[in-house]
Amino acid sequence: MVTGEKLASSSSDGLLNVGHPTRQTDVEQHLSVCSKICFAIGGAPSQIAGSATAFFLQIYLLNVAQISPFQASVVLFVGKAWGAVTDPLVGFFITKSPWTRIGRLMPWMVGCAPCVVVSYFYLWFVPPFSGKFIWYLSFYCLYQTLITCSHVPYSALTMFLSSDQRERDSATAYRMTMEVLGTLVGAAVQGQIVASAHTMKHCSALNLSAPPPENSSSAHITLVPDYLSHAKEMYMIAAGVIGGMFLLCTLVMFLGVREKDDPYAPCSGKPVPFHRGFLLVMRHWPYLTLTGAFLFISVAVQLVQSNFVLFCTYAVDLRDHFQYIVLTILMSAAASIPLWQRFLARFGKKTAAYCGITWMMPFTILLVCIPNLTMAYVVAVASGLSVAASLLLPWSMLPDVVDDFRLANPDSRGHEAIFYSFYIFFTKFASGISLGVSTLCLQFAGYDTGACQQPRPVVYTLNLLIGAAPVAFILTGLTILLLYPITEQVRQKNKLALDQLRKQGCSTGSETDGLGGNV
Repeated sequence: MVTGEKLASSSSDGLLNVGHPTRQTDVEQHLSVCSKICFAIGGAPSQIAGSATAFFLQIYLLNVAQISPFQASVVLFVGKAWGAVTDPLVGFFITKSPWTRIGRLMPWMVGCAPCVVVSYFYLWFVPPFSGKFIWYLSFYCLYQTLITCSHVPYSALTMFLSSDQRERDSATAYRMTMEVLGTLVGAAVQGQIVASAHTMKHCSALNLSAPPPENSSSAHITLVPDYLSHAKEMYMIAAGVIGGMFLLCTLVMFLGVREKDDPYAPCSGKPVPFHRGFLLVMRHWPYLTLTGAFLFISVAVQLVQSNFVLFCTYAVDLRDHFQYIVLTILMSAAASIPLWQRFLARFGKKTAAYCGITWMMPFTILLVCIPNLTMAYVVAVASGLSVAASLLLPWSMLPDVVDDFRLANPDSRGHEAIFYSFYIFFTKFASGISLGVSTLCLQFAGYDTGACQQPRPVVYTLNLLIGAAPVAFILTGLTILLLYPITEQVRQKNKLALDQLRKQGCSTGSETDGLGGNV
């Protein structure tokens, strides 16, 4: 397929509109299965890398790089916060980007991919000198910046695939399925390659199935040099493999996706300045409620992801099974994406959000209360259903919010990047705060870097971070979601109104082209 789309209704129109995409009189709305698959594959690389960092970066910094929990918390928080700050900046620059032969968004994704891979690789490299804290802080911030430059335009690309809501929803379902598969692949590759670095068979002289007594030292045996060198090597191999996947997936998307210009705005319309567009977006009530709700829900999922390996290693006797439990969660999530897509099509997106995400709460509590292997796999399957819903629903509902905004502000266009970039900004910033605070909690509880065992306060803290804290955040998010005003009836009315607006825009564009051809 050809990447990008530059259409001309006639040869004379093409001469009069050099450097700008002319508008189709009959906008192509249908997307082929091949286009949807290639678009979905484009979302996999960020999830592959994101899955590896979500599940393993914290334990890597603590046990392999061996920086203090306080330093690790600073790296995780500042990196996430910096990534959040870059989201609106990237959104601003995207709105100012000119149309090129391959589109407006595609050059960002293609150009950033090699740089993302380099920064990601060095994030998992232990430098042979002092100053490891500065090294990881710098490369994590650089990685967050570059992944933002790739992910924000990719997210906004949803609005430029088709003007049909059903086609966009279908493309989003393909995307979410592939992203969950990407998360599965990332966790599988990273988990299988680095598993030998965390099984701690060199600690088998001790009974590690239970935490030490209250008044005993947690570090009876620490990581020996041979295992530490092995762990460093395994993490670098995993980083290289994931980097190669990133480049391959980006290439497939580039070859298989056509980016289309905005079909709703008249050709003569002028984009509203960024700061005015930002104020308009921040006053749009459906956007605020949707972002606020999934901000808390994503924090809950992030807490479970980032602390799960530590929980399995130190709080329960599942250190030899954590990679398989993680794979079970992600396989369940990948398998349930099509089910949630059918569910939301029949019962509505808001109902699907409540049914899907509440499913997670009782099972996380059960894992903490009944920490055995059988219960862990039951929880893994159930949690996968909620993870799938938390991934699919916000990205399926956000285009509806953008459509509602277009109807409320028909003379304001070009704000898609603002919607997507600030949604990512808020969720990233909140996740950064939660990660930093959770790692600081481990510091205050007495986490001993590189130890085979941890004191009981660390175990209690991990139980709270896996059980009670996510439940509290999910309940808060679902309460905010009650205020979300776009029901299925509203969404259908918006669809009919947008169809009429699109026809008027195409008609205006055709008349403008005709006048230009007569000059």
